[in-house]
Amino acid sequence: MLPKTPVPVNYFSIVLGLAALGLAWRYGASIALLPAWPGETIIAAASLIWLALMTMYVRKWLKFPTTAQSELSHPITGGFVSLLPITMLLICVGIRPHFAALSAILLVLGIIGQLGFSAYFTARLWQGTHPAEATTPALYLPTVATNFVSAIALGDIGLNDFGMLFLGAGIFSWLFIDGAIQQRLRNLAEMPNAVRPALGIQFAPAIVGCSAYLAVNGGEINTFVKLLIGYSLLQFLFLARLFPWIARHGVSLSYWAFSFGLASMASVGLRVFHEFGNQPFGRLGYLMFVAGTGFIALLTAGTLWLIMKKIRRTEKTEAE
Repeated sequence: MLPKTPVPVNYFSIVLGLAALGLAWRYGASIALLPAWPGETIIAAASLIWLALMTMYVRKWLKFPTTAQSELSHPITGGFVSLLPITMLLICVGIRPHFAALSAILLVLGIIGQLGFSAYFTARLWQGTHPAEATTPALYLPTVATNFVSAIALGDIGLNDFGMLFLGAGIFSWLFIDGAIQQRLRNLAEMPNAVRPALGIQFAPAIVGCSAYLAVNGGEINTFVKLLIGYSLLQFLFLARLFPWIARHGVSLSYWAFSFGLASMASVGLRVFHEFGNQPFGRLGYLMFVAGTGFIALLTAGTLWLIMKKIRRTEKTEAE
């Protein structure tokens, strides 16, 4: 059973997807393939949402410390707490052209925060108390996503060698954790409906890792990049096949778990299209960009619909 909490920590997935998509569009503008204003607008929106969520998260610890502690210690939702430093690092990349000093502060805080939380969270796993049924793709977040995004942030400021260190940490963490997650998905009981949207994270490691690798290797589309793209598209196919089963959860903000992989697919797709143009592989890159952007647009529209629905329900309750 997932703990009930005001503003669940997995809401930071919204920032994750929007910030990564904004950075993808910014890259498209830098190579004259896309206009600049959409990317900057998306990054600004992601930054404001991040600031609001950070404020509410701090308030949760001040006003509801027991609830916040329950969320942190839970074997599934605890992994989502790593979204705080992950989104901080993405925001630091997003604001760097406009607020360089603040970006540098967020970079340092984000890397220290992700390493500290990773050590705290992973140490619990090594003590042998983690329940097998709680082994979900959320386990990728504290050691895989954090290190990949650290590599992206360091590559953005030209510290490619240091970025490679984090890239290596993320890749090997992914490979070791993946086997445990595959074992759980295949051999234990079905995941509960409320947890199934977390499977969207399964799509992320390969394509986010690809984006991180491109950030520290000078943007070269080499054989390793193609291998990562191939594996990520295979995961996307599996999730498309499973989506009706996942969607039994109903409409909720939990589907933003898919967004980081989708945004990274858009970013990598743009790079492929820029490199290969109208060649067949370049067309695949263009389709990746369109699909990633389109699905996040659907997530955004669904989120706005849920917000409006809640507002109408509140107004109706007050009127009665």
